[in-house]
Amino acid sequence: MRSELLKQAQLAVELGKAAGADDVVAGVSWSRGLKFEWREGRLEKVQESTSRRLGLAVYVDGRFSTCSTNDLDRDRLSGFARDVVALTRCLEVDPHRKITPPELYEGRSTVDLDLVDSTLANLSREQRIDWCREMDECSRSDEIVKTAENWVSDSHGISVRATSNGFEGVEESTGVWLFAEVSAMDGEKRPEAYYYAGGLHLDCLPTPSSIAQEALRRARARIGSEKVSSRRTAMVLDPEVGASFLGRIFGALSGGAIQQKRSYLAESLGKRIGSPLLTLVDDPLLKRGLGSQHYDGQGITCRKRTVIEKGVLRTYFIDTYYGSKLGIDPTTGESSNVIFEHGSGDLASITADVRDGIYVTSWLGGNANMSTGDFSFGLRGHLIENGEIVAPVSEMNVTGNYGEILEKLVVVGNDPVPWSSFRTPTLVFEDVQFSGA
Repeated sequence: MRSELLKQAQLAVELGKAAGADDVVAGVSWSRGLKFEWREGRLEKVQESTSRRLGLAVYVDGRFSTCSTNDLDRDRLSGFARDVVALTRCLEVDPHRKITPPELYEGRSTVDLDLVDSTLANLSREQRIDWCREMDECSRSDEIVKTAENWVSDSHGISVRATSNGFEGVEESTGVWLFAEVSAMDGEKRPEAYYYAGGLHLDCLPTPSSIAQEALRRARARIGSEKVSSRRTAMVLDPEVGASFLGRIFGALSGGAIQQKRSYLAESLGKRIGSPLLTLVDDPLLKRGLGSQHYDGQGITCRKRTVIEKGVLRTYFIDTYYGSKLGIDPTTGESSNVIFEHGSGDLASITADVRDGIYVTSWLGGNANMSTGDFSFGLRGHLIENGEIVAPVSEMNVTGNYGEILEKLVVVGNDPVPWSSFRTPTLVFEDVQFSGA
């Protein structure tokens, strides 16, 4: 399959050049996914999908465009390439649109990232159903449960890339996931909770019953949720919610945001933007990492980079296009596996040292303006009193500015979620504004 897809990409490059393009980039991808959904004690749906797609980027007389197709027949692909080139000639000239320079392809790592589990192909229908049944029986064993549903899914994907200036690459990965969700009874309320886990290999999966038990525990913990008054206090972020909170700042680190003046961090390279406890590393070569890759979406060789070091911003994410516009060397256009330089302790030991605070377990909408750094998010969670996680709270907002709150990071744990490409541990921020009843 890998060699077949690469040949199709190479053919597309040849056809694009023959149609009159100065340079061509072709990407061909194949993917397969299978999902078993179980609801209220029975198998409700089985969904299987397989797709193959070719994307063609052409550079023609200073102009650029991209198009895609699912029809990979050789004869029709030739006509597709001619049409793409012809349409590109109708566009405006953009001097910053150029194919990735060959020197950025150099030094590509050959390390085995271990992204493929070949045994997934042998996963049977019976095994998937057994996992679903186990999660369902565990979820519905508690009388407070009103409804329960779960699913098992796995996937396999291959992507290849070929260019007219010498690049060829193939990336392949698998994945398998378990998910459980329950709705509990709480008077007229129906508190819901879910839990999931997975990864690239079967041996990373926890037991199905443990998935359901955690979803059930979370739903139980939300019973009796009430509004509380506004306050300034410590904010403890669960490892599962820290990624979505801190991930917002990566939008401000992109070349597009900087060039278009939509980043509050545009002039911050080499300057302190957060607490000395804040160190983030982008590691694309992490074994079994969900974001691991040898090259990025432009073919640029991936390398480990320190993004923030002890609160000091060390790099931006600059692709070739915005690098040209900004007049600076490109780095990479995308993050991969974002890793905290961990501190010590897990959620339990860390909250034990918090006298007063709010433990955030999930976000309920909100927004962040990366031009200014201002944010406001709805949340669900619990009060922390004298080191104990106590009453559940709802209908609260946390508001502030990233330029200020990153300085308020006072504790970093060592308990990141392993099934995420943004591996955030438990985090504590002091003196945070919460709006409530």
